[in-house]
This record gives sequence, structure tokens and C-alpha cells, in this order.
Amino acid sequence: MEVIEMRSAEEHVRDQQNMPSNGYARALLVPYTHEGIKSSSLPNGIRKSQKKQKEYIQISLPDSNFKFPLEWWKTGIAFAYAAFNLVMTSVMITVVHERVPPKEKNPPLPDTFFDYVDRVEWAFKVSEINGMVLIGFWGIQWLLLRYRSIVARRYFFIIGTLYLYRCITMYVTTLPVPGMHFQCAPKLNGDSQAKLQRILKLISGGGLSITGSHILCGDFLYSGHTVMLTLTYLFIKEYSPRRFWWYHWICWLLSAMGIMCILLAHEHYSVDVLVAYYITTRLFWLYHTMANISNLKTPSKTNQFSQAWWFQIFLFFEKNVHSSVPCSFMWPLSWPPSCLKTSCRKYTRVQKL
Repeated sequence: MEVIEMRSAEEHVRDQQNMPSNGYARALLVPYTHEGIKSSSLPNGIRKSQKKQKEYIQISLPDSNFKFPLEWWKTGIAFAYAAFNLVMTSVMITVVHERVPPKEKNPPLPDTFFDYVDRVEWAFKVSEINGMVLIGFWGIQWLLLRYRSIVARRYFFIIGTLYLYRCITMYVTTLPVPGMHFQCAPKLNGDSQAKLQRILKLISGGGLSITGSHILCGDFLYSGHTVMLTLTYLFIKEYSPRRFWWYHWICWLLSAMGIMCILLAHEHYSVDVLVAYYITTRLFWLYHTMANISNLKTPSKTNQFSQAWWFQIFLFFEKNVHSSVPCSFMWPLSWPPSCLKTSCRKYTRVQKL
């Protein structure tokens, strides 16, 4: 009888270890007889002749916090990384603006799209409005995510890295303005205080034309607007249920229309948009592939992804995330407060026969 009891207990523990976690620490109620032997494991004759007294025991399941630790302090570091690179982008735009050749001496470069499509003046405002709507959708969706700290960490790291790359490409190659309609602010020729004011104005206005902060030229290769439109849509789709196809289509249309309006407004060369789309999608897919496959988190000769310069930063952010982050939602506010909730026993002896 002791052998039967031990095997039954081992089977229960093994079953619970194989069950997937759904975001909560759980416990299983298992019926057993008064003698401690599961009644279904006995022959019919013994089961009928034996007086049983059914009770319930508690078997704890693994807490999902072990599998998906929140680690908000790491999210704070990722936010600081993104904020630093966004500020550096504003500084670099101010520096590059001083190097942009006058459009009278260096006219816009030939562009196939511009050759066939005339400029639409209001198109760039539509692009920026679409971007703000997408970011609003993503902000609401992010607040409802259960593992929002992990997702925010990924978003901040990717966007920070993309804008770091943008600082480099803007500085190494300064392109002339894409159209004669550009009205660039006058050059300051070494006035540091005025440059600082321009940097602060650019940061406070988010670098948008509709806020009046986009008055500088030179930030062409590659397009920051395309980065935001593409990356925000990718995160919206990745961390929302697949059955929300209508929501995905709306966000895709907003993103695609916003990117097309950038070209219609002749605010960026076609190559600026194509390079921005390519780098954004590849970095997003690469990061999430590495995050979802545990073998790719180990540096080795066969893992070429570990050669990326940001691999150690990636390990720092993702080493405690042990599997793919599930698409799980929760209400962000706890109401009523915990002090008003009455405590109760979760597990009791529920019946006796």
C-alpha cells in the first residue's frame, strides 16, 4: 500500500511540473481517501468494501514570476538608454544642419518616386498624425499587458539602438535637401547657446513639423518617422491576440499610409524610407528570435548571433526570461485596494462521505 501511495504522489508532482504556467501561482486540489490512498488506484472489490472518506490536499504549482520576472529596474535602464540616444539624435541633427549645402548650389538628388509623383503639401501632417494615433494605440495596449515591464524593456532597447544607428548614418553622409520647398533655419556658425536652444526646442516638440520643432535640415538618412511607424506596428501585432485581425489591419493601414505620405510630401528620399524599414524590421525580428529561442542566448561558435555588438546587453535584459512572453492581459489598476478586501481561506476540506 505504501508503494501505491508513493507512486501516486510522484505522478501528481510530475504532472504539475509539465503543466504550462498561465501567469498565476496556482494549486491543484487532489481527492484522496482517509487512509491516504487514491481510491481509483484500488481494485473494484477493495474499493467497494472499503469505507472511504474523501478529502482534498493542496499541491502548489510553480509561480510564473520565476519564469517571467518583472525586473522593473532593468526596464528603467532600457528607458535611460533610449532617452540618451534620442537626445543624441537631436544633438546630431543640430550638428549636421550646419553642414547641409545650400539648395541653390546643391539641388535635390534624382529620385525615381519624385520623378513620377508630384508633391502633396498636406501629406506630411497626415503621416505625423498617423504616427501619434499608432503610439496612442500602443500605449493603451501596453498598459493592459501582464508582462509590460519585459515588453517595454524590448521596445526601449530596440528604439534606442535604431536611433543610435541613425546618429551615425546622418553624420557620416550629409545629403542635400530632397526638395526646393524646404525652408531650413539659418546656420549659427559656432553660436553654442543658440544651438543648445535649438536642441531643447527639438526635444520638447518631439521633432515633429506640426509642433513647429522640425526646422532643421540634414536628418535624411534614414527616416525617423518611418522607424516609429514601422516599429510601433510591429510591437502592436506581436503583443496582441491573433484573433484581433481587424485591429492589426487598422494599425497596418495607419503605418503603411503614414510611410507613403512621407514620400508623397517629398520630405525624405526613397532610400531614406527603404533603409529605415529594412533596419527596423530586421532588428525587431532578430531580437525577438533570439529572445524566444533559449539556445540563442548562449554564446558559441555555432551561434553567429552572439557576434552582435549588443549581445551582452541583450543577455543582461533577457537572461531571466525563460521562454516566449505570452500574450496575456490584466487590468493595470488594483481596485478595490487590497486593504478593503476581506481575506479568506483558499483551500479547505470540502466534503466528507
